[in-house]
Amino acid sequence: MSKQLPPATQSPVDSRLYRPAGGEASDVELMPAGDVTEGVVRVGGTVRRPHQPQSFAVADYLDWLENAGFEAAPRFLGRDAEGRDVLTFVPGDCAGPVPEPWVQSEALLASVGRLVRRLHAASAGFVPAVHPFPPRPVRQDTAKGDPAVLVCHLDVTPQNVVVRDGLAAGLVDFDLAGPSTALKDSFNTAMHWVALRDPADAWPGWEELDPFRRLRIFADAYGWTGDERRRLPGFGVDAVRLSYERMEHNARTLGGGWARMWDDGVGGVIERRAAWLEENATRLVRALTD
Repeated sequence: MSKQLPPATQSPVDSRLYRPAGGEASDVELMPAGDVTEGVVRVGGTVRRPHQPQSFAVADYLDWLENAGFEAAPRFLGRDAEGRDVLTFVPGDCAGPVPEPWVQSEALLASVGRLVRRLHAASAGFVPAVHPFPPRPVRQDTAKGDPAVLVCHLDVTPQNVVVRDGLAAGLVDFDLAGPSTALKDSFNTAMHWVALRDPADAWPGWEELDPFRRLRIFADAYGWTGDERRRLPGFGVDAVRLSYERMEHNARTLGGGWARMWDDGVGGVIERRAAWLEENATRLVRALTD
């Protein structure tokens, strides 16, 4: 059921108060901490997350997806008495910080591509007018000047995909959602799931996987066009360099998890990824188009 948006003169907090259903379980389970967001807990069939500046914009986006029939995202239920965002719990398995061997499944990889394509189809037409997303730091979330015309998830990592029966069944953690492009979001997804990175930075157990084969599997499942496949390496390098600028900016201005990742060397990982994409541009295009 879609939730009524508040009029401009009414506080969105008042109209988004969460009212628990009778008999709701009260057991509290600490959820795995993300790279940035901590303090996420499960209470019965709900997840409670710290309220963020973008929370109501994300809530409107989740409402839109619900009305569009996209069942693979959590539903925003309001804010609880402690001011936390309350969302429905999406059951299934998610990868750990170092993805387990089952995450390498090619069937799972293809299902992730199909799920992201369905997300983008469901997102078409959504305009965040009532609660706009906070502006992105540094520059808009596009590469090569493509206009940001589609609200996307932008963080479809193995840790944020819910898996059931070996296939991608849900998406969680929409904290980084915002206006971008389908190609940027799908490339970002492939970057994590393929994974596109310098072999020196591979997760343990992922060193022998063929990224060129896996990229083709993802591209076919998502449905990249011929033009998108041919320009992907250059597009990807620009997207990765934007990620470097953003990470450095956030580490310097926001601290917390951003600073921790930067201190742990994520900037070097990003730089090596860009270099790997440039060095392997011809092989990537050949894998995508042959």
